[in-house]
Amino acid sequence: RTKKRPLGVMEQQQQQQAETAAAATAPAPHSHMRAPRAHSPTEMTFLHVPRVARSVSPASRTTSPYPHMQRSKSPAPRYARDQDVQMRHAKLFALLDSHLATDKQSLKQLIANHYEYTLARNSRLVSLETMFHSAAYALRDLLIENFNDTQEHFRKRNVKYANYVSIEYMLGRLLMNNLINMDTVDQFEEALTDFGFSLQDIVGEEIEAGLGSGGLGRLAACFLESAATLNIPAWGYGLRYTYGQFTQNIVRGVQVETPDFWLEQGNPWEILRTDISYKVGFYGTVECLRTENNAPTYTWHPHNVVGVVVHDIAIPGFHTLNTLALRLFNSVPLPQWNLETMAEREIDPWQQLKERKADSELTSVLYPRTDTEKGLELRLKQQYFLCCATMQDIIQRHKNNGNHIETLAVHNTVQLNDTHPVMAIPELMRLLVDEEHMLWDPAWAIVTKCFFFTNHTVLPEALERWPLATIEKILPRHAQIITMLNDNFLDTIKLKADPGQISRMAIIEESSREVRMANLAFVAAEMVNGVAQVHTSILRAHVFADWELLFPGKIINITNGVTPRRWLAIANPRLSRAITAYFENDDWLGDIDLLKGLPVKHPEQMPALLKEVRQCNYECKVRLCNYINTATRYDEEIDPNALFDVQVKRIHEYKRQLLNILAVIWRYICIVQAATALAEATSPEARASAGAALAKFTPRVHIFAGKASASYHQAKLIIKLINNVSDVINNDPLVGGLLKVFFIPNYSVSLAELIVPAADISEHISTAGTEASGTSNMKFSLNGGLIIGTLDGANVEIGDAIGMENMFIFGAKAEDVPALRQAPNGPVDYRLYQVLKMVETGAFGYAPQYKPLISPLWWGNDYYLVAHDFPSYLASQERIDTEFKNKENWDLMCLKSLAGIGKFSSDRSIRDYARDVWQVEPSPLATGEEEVQPVAPHLVTLKDESPVISQH
Repeated sequence: RTKKRPLGVMEQQQQQQAETAAAATAPAPHSHMRAPRAHSPTEMTFLHVPRVARSVSPASRTTSPYPHMQRSKSPAPRYARDQDVQMRHAKLFALLDSHLATDKQSLKQLIANHYEYTLARNSRLVSLETMFHSAAYALRDLLIENFNDTQEHFRKRNVKYANYVSIEYMLGRLLMNNLINMDTVDQFEEALTDFGFSLQDIVGEEIEAGLGSGGLGRLAACFLESAATLNIPAWGYGLRYTYGQFTQNIVRGVQVETPDFWLEQGNPWEILRTDISYKVGFYGTVECLRTENNAPTYTWHPHNVVGVVVHDIAIPGFHTLNTLALRLFNSVPLPQWNLETMAEREIDPWQQLKERKADSELTSVLYPRTDTEKGLELRLKQQYFLCCATMQDIIQRHKNNGNHIETLAVHNTVQLNDTHPVMAIPELMRLLVDEEHMLWDPAWAIVTKCFFFTNHTVLPEALERWPLATIEKILPRHAQIITMLNDNFLDTIKLKADPGQISRMAIIEESSREVRMANLAFVAAEMVNGVAQVHTSILRAHVFADWELLFPGKIINITNGVTPRRWLAIANPRLSRAITAYFENDDWLGDIDLLKGLPVKHPEQMPALLKEVRQCNYECKVRLCNYINTATRYDEEIDPNALFDVQVKRIHEYKRQLLNILAVIWRYICIVQAATALAEATSPEARASAGAALAKFTPRVHIFAGKASASYHQAKLIIKLINNVSDVINNDPLVGGLLKVFFIPNYSVSLAELIVPAADISEHISTAGTEASGTSNMKFSLNGGLIIGTLDGANVEIGDAIGMENMFIFGAKAEDVPALRQAPNGPVDYRLYQVLKMVETGAFGYAPQYKPLISPLWWGNDYYLVAHDFPSYLASQERIDTEFKNKENWDLMCLKSLAGIGKFSSDRSIRDYARDVWQVEPSPLATGEEEVQPVAPHLVTLKDESPVISQH
């Protein structure tokens, strides 16, 4: 084919315009009106249309297009000052001042270009995988344009940034999410169809990024997408794990972990930032010198220095041009080559590289095991690596935007997502005091204005502690800073706190000499938030009651949320289309409070809408059945008309998958008894009676999924029991289609998108007072699924929103749990007795292996109240069976669940954070915007004479 072609008329005009602009020594500024993205005349076959939104003239683009990423303020080299060179640069910048066209023909050419030039493929190497990468790279080009424009827009306005720091992110597949948010689904679908490919098949080729493991990471991903949607200036910070957490395999019922090779085929979404690099130190010594005023100054001399490689993943917002980024760091060896020493000692450079190989393994896996001293140190080093790189990046961007270090808190907030990134607090103090040479008090004033902390748990084992000796070994300067912070804090509260409070609130626990990371966060953070009303109440009344007493108002509540773009538009496209047709637009995807209008907007359409909801659920169940057959190698047909009971989440004792599977065993016992009675009946009356008893059972499919931590033995035992019960029940001919049990391995975001819309009932049955919030309950409700659960986490608020009558609530209340745990031993429910005896007799495999699970239940007061809540749980399950048979009422309950879930959007959560916590204003990339001069921050002085930052 011909590679060169003559220029068309419009192309000639564009080239002439570019040359004219380049010839001018002082080009006129571009207009601030941004061209519509749909500008695609049929005669236009080239890829660019004028990008008139760029408000930066070519002359001002002779520096990096990312000013916040510059690392040097050295004068421009001699050649850059030459006028002729500037004119040549202007030609480059003139070509940058245009946007890629998004009409079908232009997208086809863009995809083809990446197929040939980025992937180096030819006509004999076409496949679904290569077409996915080609389409993803094409879409990434569009994302980069918006991302560059967004960052330049933020820089010009000198905005205040929200910096979200999380040890994990569960992004899920990004192609469809990005297409929806950029409103380019139809264009890409048409382009791919012309090539003979289905968009749906292409989407299935994407491998999920191995950056997270559970609800914490999925929440962080939802928050970034919502921040972009709401035009909030923000950055996400995390680690780029080479092998994720692990791939979960089930071998003879046992979880077996293998590395997650998610990067094996490359990641088309990430952008390698070769223009940015940082260093992170470990170990070493701290040198203390004295100034002329006899003030101490400290210099840390780390023995081990690790390099940081930076990647960005663009995050587009919905119905907006604003595009943010998740910045990921991974570690690389950084040998210190001293050529003189190497020559003298004949040092082998390859041996030195081999010794530094461990540095590259710092970011290999998420959550390294901590059951060994080496693993514990690796976990601490990994967390500090994230904190150090993040704080360096925030400060560097702040300076490159033309700001002084003293105004850091004016232009930045740092939200710590749980305790994993809390080491950022002493790290910022080190950077301000040791590197920026600030005095302690002014530096601390900045730190306490920058940081905010989200607590995600009430479980003692999840409130991280680090031995002070370990920190002194790995981070000696930070140990000094933490010790000083602890001493200063205790001095401030000693006059208003009793000895018990002082002991409980200390950063360093005196007896164990452990650093309590949650306490460190409380000392430094301006605000601390819980993630559901019940959770926040427990924090105030129990876990952090001392802080609430001495610092009232410091603990606030911001309930979690989920993004409807992924959890309805992507997970349940047919239902999403039905809702859009009902409202005659898709505005509800940006404001799901509008779903409240579903039952009332068009009453005459209610029967048709209920029927559509039921049909959507049925199709999703058929789709899930097909996947289960493949994933579990179960070769018999699964009835999609059965009730699908789903519990999918991280495997943990407090989430009580054990309660669920024990109730399944009881149902199995009852079905076998009824089926046996029918088989043994000899008279017509006996057969009729036994048949009626068997007919009372609602056909059910129980679905489990979730990973257990690699070192969590109890959780892995629960997985073993579930799989063994599944093997017995699914192969018992007496049961037939009345009961099936499946454990789907390797739970992920894309698997959740398959499971969530297929559920009739979802289980959120944690012991009351142990679940911080939960977000899967919100996802199921958003898809019309009903909840069986305790009054724990966000279940309470969901019940208030959709009506408790549309949920199935059971179990002890949070305020009763402490007393129940202290109650004397008592008899267990007779049904639980039969279940435990069946497990102990070896019906589900070698009985002694289950002793750690079963033994605590015999006394009726196990810590997580499985035995106590068992009878009320069975009663709720019986109510579910009854309600499910009334299809019309069941469908109405599902619709009320969907319509009332509007509060639980991550858009609402981020709006609350931005307004009540960060005080960050939206800054949209809008058409017709005027040039806005940045507001200069100013210094104010508080009563203690410490400089603090204020903002107009």
